[in-house]
Parts: sequence; C-alpha cells; structure tokens
Amino acid sequence: MTPFFTQDIDLSKYSVLAVDDIPLNIFLIKKMLSKFDFEFRTANNGQEALDAVAEKKPDLILLDLMMPGIDGFEVITRLRANPETADIHIVIISALNSTDDIARGFKLGANDFITKPIIMEKLLNCVVTQFKLIENKE
Repeated sequence: MTPFFTQDIDLSKYSVLAVDDIPLNIFLIKKMLSKFDFEFRTANNGQEALDAVAEKKPDLILLDLMMPGIDGFEVITRLRANPETADIHIVIISALNSTDDIARGFKLGANDFITKPIIMEKLLNCVVTQFKLIENKE
C-alpha cells in the first residue's frame, strides 16, 4: 500500500543511490524505504558512489559523510562541480551532527541533512519531499 503522502507522485520513475561504508546502515535504509516503488541502488564508499553516478545518474543520493578514501563532503564537491551531476538532490545521512558539519554539508550543496540514528519517519518524509521538489521542477 502506498503511503498517503505519496499518492500524487509516480515514484516508479525515480532512482535513489544510498551510499554508506557500513552494510548494516544500507540494509536499514533499504528496509525503511522498501514501501516505495523506486529504483534503489547502493554504493559502499565515495569512489563507488561517483562510479555509480557516472554509470546511471540517480534522482536522489542518500550520502554518508564518514567513509574511507573519498568522504561524503568530497563526493558532494565533485558532483556539484560537474554540470552533468550538479542538479542531483543529495541528502546527507550521518552521525556527524555538529553545527559545523551540518553547515559545511549545506554550504557544499546538500539539499537536506539527517542525523544518525535514523528516524524512519524523518527519512520517509525527507525522501518524499525531495521527490516533490524534483517533480515541481519538471
């Protein structure tokens, strides 16, 4: 059954890329979003995220910040610097929750910021809000 707040959006036309180096976090995000009918892909680190975006541009990226190698801040920086990927909606999902980290994420171009542990209702509401914003741009 589709949640009432998504009835005016065809979610099946959207794709989400979840990026986190901890498999359990990816599993939890996928489970929380399982009621939605969009394409769901995953990446385990920043480089995999950039490769996945190059392969097929998602509509929304759910992005962890603390990852080995290329961290989430650098992923945002690279995506925003590329005209082909600059418009992808990015929601940070991170245990980093200081004012400085949150401000830095928004300054680099994140569309929203969710702190861990993830509250399911917050994630669902945030994802739907991002899809509505995308829908309104079309």
